[in-house]
Amino acid sequence: MSTYRDFAHRGTARATVLRTVGTRERRSLLTAPRVPTVGIDIGGTKVMAGVVDPDGNILEKLRTETPDKSKSPRVVEDTIVELVLDLSDRHDVHAVGIGAAGWVDADRSKVLFAPHLAWRDEPLRDALSSRLAVPVMVDNDANTAAWAEWRFGAGRGEDHLVMITLGTGIGGAILEDGQVKRGKFGVAGEFGHMQVVPGGHRCPCGNRGCWEQYSSGNALVREARELAAADSPVAYNIIDRVKGNVHEITGPLITELAREGDAMCIELFQDIGQWLGVGIANLAAALDPSCFVIGGGVSAADDLLIGPARDAFRRNLTGRGYRPEARIAKAQLGPEAGMVGAADLSRLVARRFRRAKRRRVERFERYERYAQAIRSPRAPQDPPS
Repeated sequence: MSTYRDFAHRGTARATVLRTVGTRERRSLLTAPRVPTVGIDIGGTKVMAGVVDPDGNILEKLRTETPDKSKSPRVVEDTIVELVLDLSDRHDVHAVGIGAAGWVDADRSKVLFAPHLAWRDEPLRDALSSRLAVPVMVDNDANTAAWAEWRFGAGRGEDHLVMITLGTGIGGAILEDGQVKRGKFGVAGEFGHMQVVPGGHRCPCGNRGCWEQYSSGNALVREARELAAADSPVAYNIIDRVKGNVHEITGPLITELAREGDAMCIELFQDIGQWLGVGIANLAAALDPSCFVIGGGVSAADDLLIGPARDAFRRNLTGRGYRPEARIAKAQLGPEAGMVGAADLSRLVARRFRRAKRRRVERFERYERYAQAIRSPRAPQDPPS
């Protein structure tokens, strides 16, 4: 028997039968359909896609390199579509969630700006919805990661949570009473661009002294390279490791040497950890959450980073000693958090698809019965008695 899936994917375009209408996640998760969905995490270097069940388990995962940012947005969209269709061949996918490394508007339909991709006011949701047979949800990747940690990871049970993602820069997200707080224009949570040192290091955003210039992967690598380039005695170990090629110093290498006991690398983590704690104390003064979850690639340093951050947080927290302190926890879901969160958020719009799918299946089956009746020869009439 022909199915809706067969019908929807006929033709070279494999075009859609449904347009997405965003649904706010305040809708109870208890009533969201328990169906598999696909999460997409788009970064500057990779596109990761996975089928995720309602309990946050990854059923299958695919990964490919991000197309070069100089190419058109269509190239990245092609990559996403191919990954989704590949996964759909083996799984009954009901919705797709996109976690994009960039600013997403309040309607979660456009990527306003992506620093590592050629997206400028790009209508990503509609562009993908027109090519896929399921609804599409688009959000910032820090928001999707925070949602995953709140649902399945280090933030479970918290009603006021702030997520801080430490990578090349600093991203962030705010969850309150089970809802992501996106702000009026959809771009809340860009904590990395709070100014902490007036006239400080120049940031790619154009300003000086942004927080991410003092507590991020870029800050860690910059400080190590400056010491190595100056031929500092404390940097001899790392200089020897890269055979004098300063540009081969990377964050993972610094982490490895710090775990081996290299004094300079440990000190660098203490420095960025202290700046991290200062920023967290500022956020606590403004937002007063119950929990801070620290994620991103730099968080892999564990207590080399989190320990100094906790100490600096306690020293700089306004009202310290006379107020409750927020818990600071390392994220639990690792690099898959953004993908898992995007998939889970997309479940909240899957109900519309399931209803539309049921109606379309019924209409298509009626059409097939009608067409069959037209094609079939008329049945012989009984002879008159």
